[in-house]
Amino acid sequence: MMMELAQARFNMIEQQIRPWDVLDQRVLDLLDMLHRENFVSDSNKSLAYADVSITLDHGEVMMPPKVEARLVQALNIKDNEQVLEIGTGSGYVTAMLAKMATHVTSVDIHEDFLAQAKSRLEAYDISNVTLEHGDASNGWKTDEATYDVIAITGSLPQYIDAFQKSLNVGGRLFVIVGQAPIMEALLVTRVTMGEWVKQSLFETDLAPLQNASTPSRFVF
Repeated sequence: MMMELAQARFNMIEQQIRPWDVLDQRVLDLLDMLHRENFVSDSNKSLAYADVSITLDHGEVMMPPKVEARLVQALNIKDNEQVLEIGTGSGYVTAMLAKMATHVTSVDIHEDFLAQAKSRLEAYDISNVTLEHGDASNGWKTDEATYDVIAITGSLPQYIDAFQKSLNVGGRLFVIVGQAPIMEALLVTRVTMGEWVKQSLFETDLAPLQNASTPSRFVF
């Protein structure tokens, strides 16, 4: 089984990740080092390296590996940066972020996800993560802290500016915006105190953050 998983991990990197323009060696090394099967339930271990979203509890999903890899690459995290992750989920992206940053604050609405992530991170001796419980669908303690990097691991049906306001100047936000079946992954960079630049990265489809606001629909 270990050999099969190692081969599946190699195939994921070479056949899914690289062809999707993930060429940052730091990201590729992390994908090899952090074994994805350790971040999923026993029943989903056979899917750990498949090009699919993996179902989690509470109707949540784990993003396909290539989306996770593009997310981390796009944020270009430096080792002195503070990161905010919205949606801890399995803890896999949390681990990747923590390996690159000085500290990660990861927020989830589900306490059991936080408990699972805590044990998974401890197994890799990752201690530079603060796990917080709460609803961050419309921002997170925006009057208390600013971050160099913000990663949102669930989609937003419509873009809101609460998260971009929590960025330091030079900070980057990764967010997927829109409604199924086609959504847009964006990298938002704060260039001055009052100016942000949005870059479109790719199209995808991802379950929304719980309680995220949806566009109002006109009824005729």
